[in-house]
Amino acid sequence: MISPLSNPPLFHLGPLPVTQPVVATWGIMLLLAGGSAVLTRRLRLTPGRTQAALELIVSTVDSQIRDTMRAEPGPYRAFIGTLFVFIFAANWSSLLPGVEPPTAHLETDAALALLVFIAVIWFGVRAGGVRGYLASFAFPNPIMIPLNFIETLTRTFSLLVRLFGNVMSGVFVIGIVLSLAGLLIPIPLMALDLLTGAVQAYIFAVLAMVFIAGAVAEAKPETPSTKAPP
Repeated sequence: MISPLSNPPLFHLGPLPVTQPVVATWGIMLLLAGGSAVLTRRLRLTPGRTQAALELIVSTVDSQIRDTMRAEPGPYRAFIGTLFVFIFAANWSSLLPGVEPPTAHLETDAALALLVFIAVIWFGVRAGGVRGYLASFAFPNPIMIPLNFIETLTRTFSLLVRLFGNVMSGVFVIGIVLSLAGLLIPIPLMALDLLTGAVQAYIFAVLAMVFIAGAVAEAKPETPSTKAPP
C-alpha cells in the first residue's frame, strides 16, 4: 500500500509528475461529467425512473441547503451538490480493484478544503461586497480581527484533517486485515468503510454549507429595524 504522504509518480507529462491520486481524481471527474451529460440529455416533463432518481438527488440537496443555510438553494446548489457527489464517488472508488480513493491522500483533501475556503470568500463578497466581507472580521470588535482570520484558516484545515483521517484510516485498516486474514474476513469492514465514506461526504458538504452561511450572514449589510412605537 502506498503511503498517503508519499506518492511516487506513475508517469510524467514533461517535467510534471502524475501520481495515482491525480489519475483517480481526473477519472472520477470525467465519469461524473460524462454521466451527467448523458443522463440529462433528454429531460422530460413526465420523468422516467432515471430522471426521477436524479430529481430526488437534487431535491434532497435543495432541502438540506434550506434546512442548514436558511436560504434558497439556487446560488449554492451547483457547488454543494458537486462537492458532495464528487467526495461520495471518490470515497466509494475503493470498490474498484486496484484503486485507492483519492480522498485518502492529503493533496486531494487539501484541494477540496481550499475550494471551500475560496467559496466562503466568494459567497461572502457576493452577499456584502468586498467591504462588507472584510468588515465581518472586525465583529464584534476590531481587536478580534486576527482571531477571526485564524478561525477561518483553522476551520478550513479541520475540513482537510477530518476527511483525510477518516478515509485514509479506513483504507489502511482494510489493507492490513486483508493481508492478514484473506479475502472474506474484511467484507464487513469494507461495508463499514463504505458507510463511513458516505457519512464523510455528507459531513463535509454540511460543514461547507455552515461556513458559507456564516460568511453570508456576517457580510450582509444590516437592514434598519422598524422603530418601536413610543
